[in-house]
Amino acid sequence: MAKLPTYFISHGGGPWPWLPNMRQMLASLETSLAHMPAEIGTTPKAILMVSGHWEEPDFAVMSAPAPGMIYDYGGFPPETYQIIYPAPGAPQLAQHTADLLKAAGLPTHLDPKRGFDHGTFAPAYVMYPKADVPIYQVSLQHGYDPAAHFALGRALAPLREEGVLIVGSGLSYHNLRLFGPGAKVPSAAFDAWLAEVMAMPGTARTKALLDWERAPHARTCHPQEDHLVPLFAALGAAEDEAATLVYHDRAVFGGVTASSYRIG
Repeated sequence: MAKLPTYFISHGGGPWPWLPNMRQMLASLETSLAHMPAEIGTTPKAILMVSGHWEEPDFAVMSAPAPGMIYDYGGFPPETYQIIYPAPGAPQLAQHTADLLKAAGLPTHLDPKRGFDHGTFAPAYVMYPKADVPIYQVSLQHGYDPAAHFALGRALAPLREEGVLIVGSGLSYHNLRLFGPGAKVPSAAFDAWLAEVMAMPGTARTKALLDWERAPHARTCHPQEDHLVPLFAALGAAEDEAATLVYHDRAVFGGVTASSYRIG
């Protein structure tokens, strides 16, 4: 099987594909996610999501054969707490993934109880609405150390040649207290910096992102970098490969500039 690319996606907000107004606002994101299967050109054996909505003291690996649902959002209509995305898990791949992490010297454990969070099930529903591709997740590690998350990606890299699609699911801008017009200047400046960095050759790109806090408005755009570090995992798994912008919007949530990238 050909080596699959990796992705860093801006995954939208909460259960947006099930809410007509949000879905309309995120129409260009929906288009980019829905286009991914054609872009990949083959059906993956499984999707490995590294979501900004799951972190543990180590790099935990979801191992449930039929993961449940985690409605980790608030203030949405009652029906959005009944959503079921019934994709199967991938217990054997989970074990293999944990073995790869251990071999790389990274702390890990299997989590047989963890379900899909909305950073996984919302974009996955748009990508594969029939829920017919197995999905499992690897957590972020507390502390968000950039080097550790690049190391996570490097450890996961062999999975790309085994038919596993690695997706870092976060947001290129994530400040829940600053949406609307006030987000316009900081998000645009950070996004422009990110575009410049993503165009660099691998080593220079890694170096710049390890030092991401020097970016313009870095801490305004990411007061807590849980939605940025999935990018490091996606890049670590395709470190020497070129990145392509696959989604770009300048008016999300009333003023946010957001982007997604394919690597490889």
